[in-house]
Amino acid sequence: MVPNALDDSTRKQYLADDPPTIVPLAIKQQFEALNDKEKKYAHYISRAAFSGTRVNLRQVSVESEAIYDFIVTLHKGCDGDWKKLASRAGLSDEDLKHFLSYAAQFLGNTGNYKSFGDSKFVPRIPAEKVAALAGTSLEVQSLYDRFKNDLYESSSIARMHLGYPDQGHVSTYYPDSPDITQDEIETVARFLNDRKLMPENTRLRKTKGGDYEVLIASAVTEPKMRDTEEMSWTLENGKKLRLVYGDYQKEMAEIASNIAEAKKYALNDEEAKMHSEYYKSFHDGSMLSHMDSQRHWIRDKGPMVECNIGFIETYRDPHGIRGEWEGFVAMINKERTKAFSKLVESAPEQIPKLPWGEEFEKNTFLAPDFTSLEVLSFAGSGIPAGINIPNYDDIRQNEGFKNVSLGNVLSAAAPKEPTPFIRDEDQAVYDRYRDESFEVQVGLHELLGHGCGKLLQETEPGKYNFDHENPPLSPITKKPITTYYKPGETWGSVFGGMGPSYEECRAESVAMSLCPDYGILKIFGFGNGEEDIDGVAGDVMYVCYLSMARAGIAALQYWDPNSRKWGQPHMQARFAILQVFLETPSAFCSLHSTAPDLSDLTIHLDRHKIATHGRPAINAFLQKLQIYKATADFEAGKKLYEAYTNVNEWYATKLRPQVLAQSKPRKVFVQANTFLKGDGGVGLREYEASAEGMVQSFVDRDYI
Repeated sequence: MVPNALDDSTRKQYLADDPPTIVPLAIKQQFEALNDKEKKYAHYISRAAFSGTRVNLRQVSVESEAIYDFIVTLHKGCDGDWKKLASRAGLSDEDLKHFLSYAAQFLGNTGNYKSFGDSKFVPRIPAEKVAALAGTSLEVQSLYDRFKNDLYESSSIARMHLGYPDQGHVSTYYPDSPDITQDEIETVARFLNDRKLMPENTRLRKTKGGDYEVLIASAVTEPKMRDTEEMSWTLENGKKLRLVYGDYQKEMAEIASNIAEAKKYALNDEEAKMHSEYYKSFHDGSMLSHMDSQRHWIRDKGPMVECNIGFIETYRDPHGIRGEWEGFVAMINKERTKAFSKLVESAPEQIPKLPWGEEFEKNTFLAPDFTSLEVLSFAGSGIPAGINIPNYDDIRQNEGFKNVSLGNVLSAAAPKEPTPFIRDEDQAVYDRYRDESFEVQVGLHELLGHGCGKLLQETEPGKYNFDHENPPLSPITKKPITTYYKPGETWGSVFGGMGPSYEECRAESVAMSLCPDYGILKIFGFGNGEEDIDGVAGDVMYVCYLSMARAGIAALQYWDPNSRKWGQPHMQARFAILQVFLETPSAFCSLHSTAPDLSDLTIHLDRHKIATHGRPAINAFLQKLQIYKATADFEAGKKLYEAYTNVNEWYATKLRPQVLAQSKPRKVFVQANTFLKGDGGVGLREYEASAEGMVQSFVDRDYI
């Protein structure tokens, strides 16, 4: 432990939630409805997903894996009798509570940095008490010695946050490379992009001699199938760059083995082909195979057991190109899927309502599968409410994508209590329609937000997917567009680290643009399609806007005043949308407070002005987001987005302290485990929603 690295007031911001909000991911009813083959299929995918847990841990911080082993080994040593262990180590009941709260939050985030915010959290239990726990056996003492200097606050505030190493932050996507610069990361990224080598399943290491190694996740060090035959190059600066296979070797072998077993129980030909490509991707480290797996995945419409797995989202890589390990398996909720299917059917009618012309929209809307799922297993650092994948531009633009809404994640309930920044007179309608409005928001965000919009591209030298001789007029400048994606460029390579948050903002803005549509609200089961701002549909619409405004305030928790850096892409996006609301004239949205410390601050949003003021303001903002993205105009997009996500002194020094003071712990989910029974069937074990239940669920995954 580094003593006194932070002052007391700053340190409080990084203390673990005590207690965290622990909720069960209920799935028994849906799992038991599966037949034996479907259960076996789900079982092996679940094991494949969770077999990547150590990959997640190593992607968070150097110390995370040892902390994980410390928690699990302590449990095994006392056979889950924590009070007996506490007594032996001389811990009070309060000490034990603090330790278990930390353990639950750690396991719920698969590491010691928050999955939502990327900031470190530290135990409330005194260091000497953790040392006392370590002293209960030689094995746990050995583990403790590996992380004891990194368990509490870091040597600087910058290291309390994930980010670029050259800014003093932590990132294990660049292992053993404390002096690697952003320019070096970008140089290597562009070099690999020019050779069509995808970075999602890689890490980048700078050697002591100043050369570079691209570490590729694979079960073997010399794969037979590679995405390139070349293994090393000399860069323009004279430095060497070489590919090194076998990163996460043991874990990738276990993952590939379980994928091979899952394939035996595939429910159709597309699933069998998908798992063949998954196997090649994880065994041999081929991202091209992973792309092919996603082609089969989007063709597998409405499966009874849905899944996806791989290095998927790039939020936590500060450069925004390397993926975090993620895998899920879930069962379809047929009743809720009906509403989403109707939304998909109506999409060609809804997209033209967005604020850009057909020149900036895909020629044909590639109708995706859109299902409501009940999650059995979700491996990764956190569980989202909805997913829109694959993220590969070529597939999304030309072949399609899938949307899923995770129903039992949305409905997992925490105790109801007054919500910060919501007026007393709004609390009842907010409580009544919070979950329903969020489902509307997620549906529109995932399907139409991420699913709409065209990228104007020179697809290969001299070939364009738009009229290059007579380029379309920008609705912003009223002049012909002058920028577009060049051959080999992608959305991610052009917009870089800003891209993920910018895209989330675009998708959230689409949801805000379309949720005031009474026809869309009717599809979700609210109202009869006729305008009625004071009816049920109006209530849902109002709570959609009110929730977004509240999220924009709550976002300040995920902004670091020292680095002036946002730690969570979605929350940065929501802060931008709040600014759009607040700058809208005629008192559409305002923040009211009478207390000097803003402790009574509330949101005043006029529901009767959503159609006349709120929606037009969002449309004007959304139009810019879309046009700049479509035309690869990074400079204009950066200027816009930085302006709307800039945190001024009032927000930083006045409102943010209140946000921290009134913040509620984020939910962490206790997930079930499947296991093979003696009769060859598959059983399910659920756990109580407690810190002890959370630890037990991980201990029972003895294959990790």
